[in-house]
Amino acid sequence: MDQGDDGDGQAANADYSIRIAAGIGAFTGDEWNSFAGTTRGDTENGYNPLVSFAFLSALEDSGCAVRRTGWQGHHLRLETAQGRLLGAVPCYLKSHSQGEYVFDHGWSDAFERAGGRYYPKLQCAVPFTPVTGPRLLVGKSEDPDAVKAGLAAGLKMVTDKLGVSSAHVTFAQESDIATLEAAGFLHRTDQQFHFFNEGFSTYDDFLATLASRKRKAMKKERREALADGISIDWLTGKDLTEKAWDDFFAFYMDTGSRKWGRPYLNRQFFSLIGERMADDILLVMARRNGRYIAGAINFIGSDALYGRNWGCVEDHPFLHFEVCYHQAIDFAIERKLKVVEAGAQGEHKLARGYRPVTMHSAHYISHPGLRNAVADYLNRERREVERMGEYLEEHTPFRKDLEDQAPE
Repeated sequence: MDQGDDGDGQAANADYSIRIAAGIGAFTGDEWNSFAGTTRGDTENGYNPLVSFAFLSALEDSGCAVRRTGWQGHHLRLETAQGRLLGAVPCYLKSHSQGEYVFDHGWSDAFERAGGRYYPKLQCAVPFTPVTGPRLLVGKSEDPDAVKAGLAAGLKMVTDKLGVSSAHVTFAQESDIATLEAAGFLHRTDQQFHFFNEGFSTYDDFLATLASRKRKAMKKERREALADGISIDWLTGKDLTEKAWDDFFAFYMDTGSRKWGRPYLNRQFFSLIGERMADDILLVMARRNGRYIAGAINFIGSDALYGRNWGCVEDHPFLHFEVCYHQAIDFAIERKLKVVEAGAQGEHKLARGYRPVTMHSAHYISHPGLRNAVADYLNRERREVERMGEYLEEHTPFRKDLEDQAPE
């Protein structure tokens, strides 16, 4: 691969060039903020805080998403021949498949048993974050179709020039999938559960959409979650003190250490996002006997609340559901947010008013044999995901007379 003047990798054709930036710091804040969806106040495109300069730079500056942890920055810059920035892709050279939530371990095992080398690979994603958002980032004044096509083709070209096995665009927006498929990527689907705010003024308005038995069960669950003298605080903005982060980090470490052995995020990361994007963060914290005992972190977009990590130092019945799911619905209704995305997996969310939603990713596989095998697998997997989504939609807690009003 040719080298640019700044030492970043570069691939080019007559119309544009793709440069590889070794870190988000290779972009200025103004450059990154010129992309659609990356800044609060972008009413035309909507704001997703998880692709903001503040969030992605905090992951790298804290040492969470860096080469040492297997997330080496390989962010793509699409530029004109004259050097004008058109778009970008948040991208990492990965030496493993941890922290991605779209699982390809079976692909890597099969390829390496056959004598191939699966790692390193390119991962176009927000590290440790199973949330849909823009991956093909386009300058707000640019032609989105043309720039996205250039980014997709450029990503494929970079994969081939680097000689890596594959490139994976995970939790992509559905509108980008056709562009990626046209460039030679394979389409993959999966399932999450989201709450949709149908213009509710109060939580009771939402409860009124549930079947009577489910409504009673929900009320009982919420009462029992707070029965042991537990109260709930919402912390955002200036309320996000270092003491609050200390408490939340203890919860995060306790749950993370038990769940997957080594939590991905360190204490510095939480301080950095507290400094850089406090107004975009909601900590839901449970208090008992004068101290916090559990909490969940959420990120606030222009239209959506994105639920992320949870933890606790005391176990109480139903407290997890209250802190992570019910309180998120309360907040979304109060703030008039349209959606709550509650993270990966979890069919238990269905009974709490979250609906099944199809998630999308796209995968470019360089080796023809592996590509054909993966394509066959994905054809069958997509059909199964579709069938499961239909089955789950039939078992939502909503009143049957409202079932035709389900969001698509």
